[in-house]
Amino acid sequence: MTELTVGELARRTGVAASALRYWDAIGLLPATRVSGQRRYPESAVSLVGAILLLRDAGFSLAEQKALAAARPADPDEWRRLARRKQAELDDQIATALAAREAIAHALRCVHPDVHDCPTFHGVVAARLSGKPLGQAHTHDTDPADR
Repeated sequence: MTELTVGELARRTGVAASALRYWDAIGLLPATRVSGQRRYPESAVSLVGAILLLRDAGFSLAEQKALAAARPADPDEWRRLARRKQAELDDQIATALAAREAIAHALRCVHPDVHDCPTFHGVVAARLSGKPLGQAHTHDTDPADR
């Protein structure tokens, strides 16, 4: 069986060796030791790819560790963790869409200075009252913007 050094794994995955060492230290990417040096099985390349994919999907390293622990032990727990992340992403998407619409409103606003826009003042007041952006910016078009 071919084992990879940390440097070889870094070259094959494009991930810094220091990150691979850290992932090993926290138990996310286990390595064996040969004469004190880390060695990884060939399958570690795919595992690094999965870690990168989950990171891109918004999972923290701690969440990934929980997912890895839950998957073989309790598939329902893995699904609960994934559903929780999906709900977080839905919230982030809603916030990003509201932010995009607020910026689009500002760009099409007829007022030379957005601070003169009545809609802007309404959104600011709503945010100061504690409403999140998605509730503060109602997506209605200000009649003055037409």
